[in-house]
Amino acid sequence: MQFAEFAARATEIEDEPGDLATVDYVCDLLGDADTELPVVVRFLQGRVFPAWDATTLDVGPAILHEAIARAAGQNVDADDVEAKLADVGEIGAVAATYEFGGQRGLGAFAGGGRDDLTVAEVDDQLRDVAATTGAGSERRRLDTLFGLFNRASQSEAKFLARLVLGEMRIGVGEGSVRDAIAGAFLGVDAERDGEATETDAAVGECDGDAADETDEVAAGADEIDEVAAGAVAAVERALQVSNDYGMVARVARDSGREGLDEIALDVGRPVQAMLAQAGTATDALEEWDAAVVETKYDGARVQVHYDGARTALFSRNMDDVTDPLPEVVEFVESAVDVPVVLDGEVVAVAEDGTPLPFQEVLRRFRRKYDVEQMREEVRVELRAFDCLHVDGDDLLDAPLADRHDRLAELLGDTEAVSDVVVTDDPEKIASVEAAALEAGHEGIMLKDPASTYAPGKRGRNWLKRKPDVETLDLVVTGAEWGEGRRANLLGTFLLSARATGDGSTDEYVTLGKVATGITDDELATLTERLTPHVDHEDGQTVSIEPAVVFEVGYEEIQRSPTYSSGYALRFPRFVGVREDKSPDDADSLGRVDRLAGEQ
Repeated sequence: MQFAEFAARATEIEDEPGDLATVDYVCDLLGDADTELPVVVRFLQGRVFPAWDATTLDVGPAILHEAIARAAGQNVDADDVEAKLADVGEIGAVAATYEFGGQRGLGAFAGGGRDDLTVAEVDDQLRDVAATTGAGSERRRLDTLFGLFNRASQSEAKFLARLVLGEMRIGVGEGSVRDAIAGAFLGVDAERDGEATETDAAVGECDGDAADETDEVAAGADEIDEVAAGAVAAVERALQVSNDYGMVARVARDSGREGLDEIALDVGRPVQAMLAQAGTATDALEEWDAAVVETKYDGARVQVHYDGARTALFSRNMDDVTDPLPEVVEFVESAVDVPVVLDGEVVAVAEDGTPLPFQEVLRRFRRKYDVEQMREEVRVELRAFDCLHVDGDDLLDAPLADRHDRLAELLGDTEAVSDVVVTDDPEKIASVEAAALEAGHEGIMLKDPASTYAPGKRGRNWLKRKPDVETLDLVVTGAEWGEGRRANLLGTFLLSARATGDGSTDEYVTLGKVATGITDDELATLTERLTPHVDHEDGQTVSIEPAVVFEVGYEEIQRSPTYSSGYALRFPRFVGVREDKSPDDADSLGRVDRLAGEQ
């Protein structure tokens, strides 16, 4: 497929306001994608790599702006691109304002000039960018991007720029892709069209048996709805166990439902974590006959994959965190001797075994150097609470009670598995919670013993119960340079919540700024961390692309016209960086509304 065709189809999708029509457009595109289907699916989501793969292009806005400027001509520089970005507000629209194709340089000669780009070629080139490391890597990435833009039309450049930053912005969410895969390759639309024809014919006859015939048609429509729901469910299950939309689309096209049903967990390929909602013992016991009560640790989520020879550890964001946590690897490999996939948390513990604060755990997660020294400073241990796979058996569809039994068989003689209580007694739940808090833990988890494991879902089958001390996890979308001795450091940070709670948009609304509770050392670390994500600067103020999540405490949420959320945080204080969360996991405006209403 020509990249120009992809860009044209993406423009149609972007311009379509209706959800159902958007799915139809995506469905048609997938049907026409041929051998490049997996790439097209990923590109629609703004991805070069599958969702489970933590590989990144390692290209910040500065390199992208320079590549666009070089391809745009001798009279354009990166400052011009940034200035236009400040006016336009979105890098794809900025790229689309330039005429490319007239420049020459290493990237241009390698690409052969302004010949047609294909989807496969763009994918290959961007993968080369991701694989570029070592001395001079930034220059080589820039040359490759320059070569791509130099061959791009304005429409192609728009989506190429967005793809480089991982933000396609065309209104295609994961649900749209799921439904389109079912529609394109599992025959859902065709069956619906056939049923519509029969319905029209039956209604049109209007004879004495019309009522009976209408009932029969209605029953047939229900059957078709059931078929459609089953097809979507098959795609969703395959996505849950594989976390690879491109691969699932290819299997659905080539092998249908049978192929999808054969997709299983792959040890070494992480899946999205199942999530919990806030809830109470009353909520749990009203919904279930009894509740599994577990300790809620103040740790960082990890998914453990052991293939029989090697252990890999993945964070909640599916980043590989194996190297910074060698003692967890050592524990797993000493405790199990068959392939497993486990869900749990890594906790920091003191010499006497008592838990340490969450921030101590995060000191280990991003550590690339001096791991052994940090290991001496911060001791961490695994606390496993779920078992997703054992020795060839996938357990996602098994009840929680059975998964706990398998976990106990694997690790029951170690401290990695905490005791669980199954009860329908509110007083027993309260006593377990009191003991957990007394021991220094966050609180308790309440789970439905019959629940299956639903990757990526935040349902009512898992409830978290914590003391009524709230913080917010908010995205940094801007900052201000400090003054005096802090002039070279970002010192005040603009905080934003997700505009919606369902991930349907990538929009954010502001809530306020935080500057207190941050040491000079932390400011230096935060400045280094955020600088690659700076979109543009205006004096002391910088705009930052959503990439880093802060945990922020506050005294009160107040109504305020100053910020786009309609709220402001009173006395916000920095608690820490949520390295285990991406912007998609940050708190939404809906949660802010609820917390404000409960004050």
